[in-house]
Amino acid sequence: MSSQQIMHSTRTTCLSPAHGSERSSGFYSGLLAESITTSVRQVIRIVGADPILLFTATRLLAAQKKAAQRREILAAEDVQVPAVVMLSLTHQCNLACQGCYMRSLHRPIAPEMNSDQLRSLVSQSVDLGVSFLVIAGGEPLVRKDDILMLARTFPSMTFAVFTNGLLIDEPLAGELGKLKNIVLILSIEGDEEATDSRRSEGVYDAAIRSFSLLRQNNLFFGCSVTVTRENFSEVTTDRFVSEMISHGCRLISYVEYVPIEEGTSNMTLSDEQHHLLNHLIAGFSDHYPALFLGFPGDEESYGGCLSAGRGFVHISPSGDLEPCPAAPISDMNITTKPLREALSSDLLAEIRANHQMLSESGGGCALWANRDWVSSLLSSDQ
Repeated sequence: MSSQQIMHSTRTTCLSPAHGSERSSGFYSGLLAESITTSVRQVIRIVGADPILLFTATRLLAAQKKAAQRREILAAEDVQVPAVVMLSLTHQCNLACQGCYMRSLHRPIAPEMNSDQLRSLVSQSVDLGVSFLVIAGGEPLVRKDDILMLARTFPSMTFAVFTNGLLIDEPLAGELGKLKNIVLILSIEGDEEATDSRRSEGVYDAAIRSFSLLRQNNLFFGCSVTVTRENFSEVTTDRFVSEMISHGCRLISYVEYVPIEEGTSNMTLSDEQHHLLNHLIAGFSDHYPALFLGFPGDEESYGGCLSAGRGFVHISPSGDLEPCPAAPISDMNITTKPLREALSSDLLAEIRANHQMLSESGGGCALWANRDWVSSLLSSDQ
């Protein structure tokens, strides 16, 4: 599943700071940390009746606060550490979904990182104060042994894994049930017809079966919906939300469609739908026992795009450090440079210095809309 789904809750629209250009980067970093803390506290309320999940969520809150403090210390040393690291674990996938960003933008031109390199990456992320590791692909569960190894090795890190769910079986669900710091987020497109038409026949039913297995093992899990102009009315109804919650989902992520595949710009949300989505998500959060996330959400509240280390960075399967999954360009590779050094990338610094021009735009991704400018930055440095 596409790692353009980042850990940024639209609950933060309530905080809505004004005049982004007049605010310091420290202000926005603090606002993001506050947003993450708010989301974790909401998770604690959601799982309050479950002692095991409540303990895990409470530990997560403590880890998040510690991570935010570490980022503040490093910021004073002029090291910009993002709250979220997004890792596309593999190019491999058992589906060929329409509009897949990995197939459209990323090519397997170098070997994927091995287990030791992944372990080193997560170790460095913990030391630097990264709050969450978002794992995507391809289909990340193709490398389920590595995911399980990382979760066992780093119990203080939360791994949000975006998956199509087809590889979830009873043994894997049982292993996940022992860990608790892995949150699986299964991709669907709405109802069975919408999901199967984009992904493949039988994918919706497979997701429902996977929900059942995860629920039986007392896991905190959710679903992710790519929102298009066509399915907007369906996936934002109370009926759809209630159905997902009835299947055990306690996290619902709405991702605005990005027209990476040529000829699909008509699928992007209208301006009216974009603003309405943020409003609906806030309402859902007040009325349902689940955490609702929206991407990119209200980036204006943060003074522009959160990519390039302001809020998150992306790491390709081969270790290239990139601003975002929608901007697969890099001047650093974390298999040859320590993560702390790689985060000082000239490319990332230049994007951060100009983040005010990366305001929300048609297509759900400011970096994608300004991709020619982003690419030119790398060319000018060489």
